[in-house]
Amino acid sequence: MLSNFRSYQLSLELYRECKTVKLPHHLKDQLLRAASSICLNLAEGSAKPTPRDRAKFYAIAFGSCREVQSVIQMEPEALAGLHTRADSLGGCLYKLCRG
Repeated sequence: MLSNFRSYQLSLELYRECKTVKLPHHLKDQLLRAASSICLNLAEGSAKPTPRDRAKFYAIAFGSCREVQSVIQMEPEALAGLHTRADSLGGCLYKLCRG
């Protein structure tokens, strides 16, 4: 099912890493919401029957990835290790959205 979906697997890894970081509560909450949104929208989108329907969910996931990247830029010392993973996932999501 989703085990062969590379973007989804990368999103799971990113989410798991986000859970381990130390941040102020308000930023950690937002980071985890955005990271989980990526996973959930990729999963839901992958089950949609038409390319247009899939693209809608993939675009939401891409927006959530940008949100994660923004938090990383806000707290670069605490989240330096996430930068590369988030950028790789962002590239994959960009390709999914552009189709």
